[in-house]
Amino acid sequence: MSTLAVMPWIGILIIAVTSYFLIKRKQTNMVLLLSGVAMLVVAVACGAPSFLPKGVKPTGFIGFDFFELLRSISIKQVSGIGFIIMAAGGFAGYMDRIGAADALVKICIKPLNKLHQPYLVMVLAYLIGQMLIQVIPSAAGLAMLLLVALLPILKGVGVTPASAGAVIACTAGLTFAPTAGTANLAAKIAGVDPIVYAVQYQWPVALVTLVAVSIAHFFVQRYYDKKNDEVYAEAAEIKKVLVEAPAWYAVFPVLPIVLLVIFSKFFVSGIKLNTVSALMLVWFVAVIVELIRFRDCKKVFDDAMVFFKKMGALFGSIVALIICAEMFATGIKATGVVDLLIDSSQNVGLGMAGMSVVLSAIVGAVTFLTGSGVGAYSGFAMLAPDVAGGLGGSTAALVVPMQFIACTIRAMSPVAGVVLAVAGAIGISPFALVRRTAIPMLVGTVCILVMNWILFI
Repeated sequence: MSTLAVMPWIGILIIAVTSYFLIKRKQTNMVLLLSGVAMLVVAVACGAPSFLPKGVKPTGFIGFDFFELLRSISIKQVSGIGFIIMAAGGFAGYMDRIGAADALVKICIKPLNKLHQPYLVMVLAYLIGQMLIQVIPSAAGLAMLLLVALLPILKGVGVTPASAGAVIACTAGLTFAPTAGTANLAAKIAGVDPIVYAVQYQWPVALVTLVAVSIAHFFVQRYYDKKNDEVYAEAAEIKKVLVEAPAWYAVFPVLPIVLLVIFSKFFVSGIKLNTVSALMLVWFVAVIVELIRFRDCKKVFDDAMVFFKKMGALFGSIVALIICAEMFATGIKATGVVDLLIDSSQNVGLGMAGMSVVLSAIVGAVTFLTGSGVGAYSGFAMLAPDVAGGLGGSTAALVVPMQFIACTIRAMSPVAGVVLAVAGAIGISPFALVRRTAIPMLVGTVCILVMNWILFI
């Protein structure tokens, strides 16, 4: 057997070792980076063609080419999707600082006070949380907000803490806003505008899935409440403090999405508004409003700097992760693992439908074991264009379920940050919490795959 024939199997072995280290919760970025380099070394040793992407010239020395690849990936990500993610995170941080996020939550939960049906209130709370995650993209951050603002209301109408915690932990189960980082990454990979990706690909799948998950929550939480076998410990103190702000500040978090929808091909097609431009525009307007409101330059400017500080923090976490994940994906492609997947799927007749399930299952498994949906999705989403091209299908048909399932499975992982935060706040074990989130999220996962198959494959 030739070295080129053995190469994909060595790549699969390295992927298996990588998965082991991720399960053991080793530093994700460095594991992905070193695994990618290891696969590239294997590809070079086996005589594979150049691993440098199109447009990147070799340095003349193979040892330097590895770092030329890392440089080109870093520049591409920092100037592209990475900057969008940093801007979105910076905007969310600023909205939280000035109380706009808190104002939005308060307005959204007001209608719940008027209802007296515990499980109906609980389902509506889940739907409200799912809408809020579109403008407050941090799963753990939104959960802490909802634990402060929503948990007392749910308990007041008769919802048990465990049921309330289950729906709060699931509120980041679907992220389908054009300003969300993972949605922008998916749109970039699929080669479409973020708002087009959201409207044409995400929303049709998400709306049906939300209905299915809501129904599942209604019956699952009611069943476990009747069973009444949770053992409550002393709940952790919730340290999130609501920031007082005028109620109309709630318009700020949703304004970027409104602007992106208006200035798109769906309405005002003659004017193009970029996602980052929309975020920065609303941030700038909010700073001016804060100056008028407080007349205190030092306070307002210090608050405004949260935007940039949060951007820097996200570069060190999410953007660095995407850079390392693309290095990992490049190694997978260089060793021929993608070609092996495509050939194998064609031989057994999997096609696009089968590969969407396979890739989504891989992302879901890694998410469950590591608790990081972003890490799992970023690591494998880069493979979608090559797989779709080899099977003659749409890249969007692969990235939509991969992105959504990374979110649904995260809510089932007992090591996910959002699950740990909510479980600690309501005083039950993470395993007791995921027992309540598992069935609704599995229902959502199946619904995502079925709707994706019906609509796009």
